[in-house]
Amino acid sequence: MLILRLGAMGDILHALPAVTALRAQHPGWFIGWAVEPQWRGLLAADAAEARGSSMPVADQLHVVPAKEWGRHPFSARTLQQIRQTRRELRAARYDVCVDLQGAVRSAVLGKWAHPQRLIGEENPREWAARYLFDEPIPTAGVHVIEQAIEVANAVAREELPVMLPWLPVSETAERYCDTQLAGLSGKQFVVLNPGAGWGAKRWPTERYGELACLFAERGFGVVINSGPGEEALAAAVNAAGGNNAIALSPTLDALIALTRRASLVVAGDTGPLHLASALGKPVIGIFGPTDPARNGPFGGNFRVLRHPESKRDHSRRAEPEAGLLTITSSEVWSAAMELLEDAC
Repeated sequence: MLILRLGAMGDILHALPAVTALRAQHPGWFIGWAVEPQWRGLLAADAAEARGSSMPVADQLHVVPAKEWGRHPFSARTLQQIRQTRRELRAARYDVCVDLQGAVRSAVLGKWAHPQRLIGEENPREWAARYLFDEPIPTAGVHVIEQAIEVANAVAREELPVMLPWLPVSETAERYCDTQLAGLSGKQFVVLNPGAGWGAKRWPTERYGELACLFAERGFGVVINSGPGEEALAAAVNAAGGNNAIALSPTLDALIALTRRASLVVAGDTGPLHLASALGKPVIGIFGPTDPARNGPFGGNFRVLRHPESKRDHSRRAEPEAGLLTITSSEVWSAAMELLEDAC
């Protein structure tokens, strides 16, 4: 079986519960996964350093730099990689391909593998992908995790359990966390993640700084996470919070290890929020133009804050959405205290 979910971070994490259930119920099945190179760490740790299986869910990864192909569609390198990927997928002899991306490019990858069954949602994200599926599956779930599980049910021809996904463990990442968090002297810490995919989803920097102050005053350690290119944003949050936090830019495997140790994660609609939810950690999601009923935290212990007049809008605007700006740091702080008390 080949899983088609190339990226991005949150989307892979939303697909993982369904694939984990398939793996748990059918440990003898061979599962491959086609993924963009930057997200490989969500599925595999370094085999030499991992505890247990280096790939807890997949048996084989097919690294597919599809975005790079899109930027340079006619380069010799792209054409060579496409030919190699087609040969690799066909040689694996997959009997079933499961498209959990719902895009034309992922469905085309499925066709390259020449499976007996190419399965996807009846109403995929890109409507044209439906016409490439051998079995379009109707889904009734609101959340994308529910929809992925419904597709997986059709693959397995049974009702699969809803479960937390299995994520890899890296010894190198664990040592990184030991070093970076040594100054916390073993006390509880929260992770603040001020970045997001675009400006409309970013809660203001100064409010994250206010939160950092409040947590520090209450005796919590504070870690500010930044993704690539977000280092200045993390530094600004730290400055607004009195420079009492630890600002980190971890690799993906280190972020997994860091989040496993956290007592709480506060973030907007972005990959680190979905990672915390996938790991079963208490999370606070600060939402604006995206719909948490479809893409928010799922299961576990969480609170979502969103203004009732915020409307779903995926326009890549630079400024925070108006409803997002109505959410105050005191509201987030109150929600955080509720979650932390529930966790005790």
